[in-house]
Amino acid sequence: MSVRVRSGLGQVTAVIRDGVVSLDFIDAPAFERFSALSGVTFGQLAERTGVPVGLLMRIREVTGSVAPQPEDRVRDDELACAEMIAAQVKAGFRETAMLQLLRAQSDGTRRMAETESAMWQSEVIGPAMEAGKRPDEILGVDLGDQMSALTERSVIAMYHLQQTRAWTANIIEGFEMMLAAAGLHSRLMHPPAMCFLDISGYTRLTEERGDEAARDLATSLGQIVRRASAQHGGRTVKWLGDGVMFHFPEPPRGVVACLEMSHGVVSAGLPPAHVGMSAGPVLAQGGDYFGRTVNVASRIAGYARQGEVLVSAEVVEAASSLVGSVAFEPIGPVELKGLSGAMDLYRAVSASSG
Repeated sequence: MSVRVRSGLGQVTAVIRDGVVSLDFIDAPAFERFSALSGVTFGQLAERTGVPVGLLMRIREVTGSVAPQPEDRVRDDELACAEMIAAQVKAGFRETAMLQLLRAQSDGTRRMAETESAMWQSEVIGPAMEAGKRPDEILGVDLGDQMSALTERSVIAMYHLQQTRAWTANIIEGFEMMLAAAGLHSRLMHPPAMCFLDISGYTRLTEERGDEAARDLATSLGQIVRRASAQHGGRTVKWLGDGVMFHFPEPPRGVVACLEMSHGVVSAGLPPAHVGMSAGPVLAQGGDYFGRTVNVASRIAGYARQGEVLVSAEVVEAASSLVGSVAFEPIGPVELKGLSGAMDLYRAVSASSG
């Protein structure tokens, strides 16, 4: 950060000495979280851990800082990241996978830190300054120390909650695979369908237009998807940032609902949606759904382009009653991220739009 001081150094010293300006707030416990430099360089840490120095230096890059040199010292908090990477290297993880996780951690925590800072500005600093207080009289208050500690605990707790959800999904899918290998995973005669609808460019749009635009978009989208899913016997399971997850007991009705939702968001002037649907067995737990079917539907949604409703072969088979009203256009075997083997996908198109 670059700050231009118009007054001379002597004047700055005088206003600090006279108490007009104070930096005492920096001694508050909240500011102890600022990471200091350790006594080890990136090069030395590479020799100590056996991790390529280039990989270690990426830790600083993904946080948005200037790329370091091997002779630069590692920050204290970067040492914890380096320890994680060293364990991953030892376990044989691919570098692309390690960097993907590191970027996800950095991006997620960056958004949290920026949102927290903006909230502190709007809810504490701004009102206090309007009341006649100086910034240094605000930043060192007990509330700052209290909220910093509580936020840190909340972030870790929220991470554990997300781990529970993600790890549960992995465990269930692994169990399904073992049952299938043992010949015990029977095929359902009337499988339910899981669907994911994502809004294209939602994150970018909200960052450009702000929180108010995000609320308006979420309200409009909510009205559209809840109405369409309910009319066709489906249920909105949960919101996932820039999208929604649905459960439909009857795949044919789910396909019709998804087409209506896709058309509805465009008619409402919202960014185009991309939709993925798969049919098969699922496990319900605490109002949520888990299993391979859920994972496949999510991956299909991620593959779909703007305005597309893509479905698996299982959906097409279960939705044979829609012949004449909905067409399923094959787009060929597709390799989906995170899934082994190619999968036949189909583009669902309303006959009236054809």
